[in-house]
Amino acid sequence: MAIVQWPVELQHGQVALRPLRAGDGGEWAAARQRNISWLRPWDATQPPGAEDGARTFRAMARDWNRQARYGRMLPFIITYGGAAGAGARSKWPLVGQLTVSGITYGSARWANLGYWVDEQYAGRGIVPTAVAMAADHCWFTLGLHRIEVAIRPENKASLRVVEKLGFRYEGERPRFLHIDGDWRDHRIFALNVEEVGPGLVSRLS
Repeated sequence: MAIVQWPVELQHGQVALRPLRAGDGGEWAAARQRNISWLRPWDATQPPGAEDGARTFRAMARDWNRQARYGRMLPFIITYGGAAGAGARSKWPLVGQLTVSGITYGSARWANLGYWVDEQYAGRGIVPTAVAMAADHCWFTLGLHRIEVAIRPENKASLRVVEKLGFRYEGERPRFLHIDGDWRDHRIFALNVEEVGPGLVSRLS
């Protein structure tokens, strides 16, 4: 696969996406720690018998950025400029993560998208904006055809994100992903580039 443009930074209003960096480890770990109970029901886990995959944050960041340069994934950090004392964009706090993974070219040209946000920043329109920017980048810059999002039926906050952006519900996949210690059912939402007109950012109110 050809090497593609990376790193990439995107911004709309007070929400920005930038590459996850090795130096984000402290801030990322602090956000994850204070959101343990908020995120645990939706976090991916390793099924029994799988390798635990334990590695340092720095090693993970290096690996993901290497994969991004080869067009396999886009590991974004979500930052927010509406926080008190945020200042210049380079100082905006880390408030979540958005990852485009499983990027496939050839005759498929699709990818899946996942995200999480710090509970104290939930409900501010940050995640819909981040999803819209990432999806538009995938369609109009990378030339992908389809973006898919898998969400547990119990995850009301994530369901509101895809509903707000107009993702099409395609059905349920039983025991689709190993989440929070077991195989969990997921609802599948998707959009093809022909369905989005000028893009999802234009749908933001």
